Amino acid sequence: MKHEATPDQIAKYRQDGFVILDGFLDALELEHWRTTTEEAVRVRLEETPYLHNQGNPDDYYSQVFTQALKLREVHEGMRQIMDDPRLGKLAADLSGADGIRIWHDQALFKPPFGNATAWHLDNPFWSFSSRDAISMWVALDDATLENGCLYYLPGTHLKARFEPTPIGANQRDLFKQYPEWTEIPSVATPCKAGSAVFHNGLVAHGAGANMTNRPRRAMTCAYMPDGATFNGVRNVLPEAYYDSLAVGDILSDDQVLPLVYRAT
Repeated sequence: MKHEATPDQIAKYRQDGFVILDGFLDALELEHWRTTTEEAVRVRLEETPYLHNQGNPDDYYSQVFTQALKLREVHEGMRQIMDDPRLGKLAADLSGADGIRIWHDQALFKPPFGNATAWHLDNPFWSFSSRDAISMWVALDDATLENGCLYYLPGTHLKARFEPTPIGANQRDLFKQYPEWTEIPSVATPCKAGSAVFHNGLVAHGAGANMTNRPRRAMTCAYMPDGATFNGVRNVLPEAYYDSLAVGDILSDDQVLPLVYRAT
């Protein structure tokens, strides 16, 4: 695993809000991630409490992707992958955070001929508000212009607000809140399987439709800077933990939000 970011990669991440790390996994690691992710998704699908596409299968969003969350909680192999402190250190190096906790992992499988993912921000949906939130997106298949690679609006993380933005069938909903962003050219990030894209939780991004007859699979993890505080939104917090919190409390439960790296 190429888990060390170069100074140029760190600078690009902080300027643009995203960076592609080509060749992040070698061939053996990629096959292990693929096998483990497929197994973990099967387990999660049997339980289904963390799926977004449980409703009408003909709804637009149900055809955007299969979204299976918190796989490390149901699969030991996925826990070992996600708890790797090298991933936490890489996220910390890119974001500048002193410590990194896992917010949640999730598999994102865009189905054959699947719908586009609308432009959106990540962090406004989460239970903490931080300009240092960061996500890792690992391509398990080649991500191409044809099958729905990610697109970004560079630099938008520097001006984004924490108000939530809908993710629906209308690609332009985000621009109702940020009309000035229509002037920013979008950047596509096609990449080979085994590459990783890291992006800030406030950078505007989306993905194209899958125009092919094969799935586009990715395994991701969202990270929370250690020391972040509760903002009142439940999102994926367990009910008992959510009920125990008051706005402003530090989110520090190691069972719910495991600490995977802290600078010494």
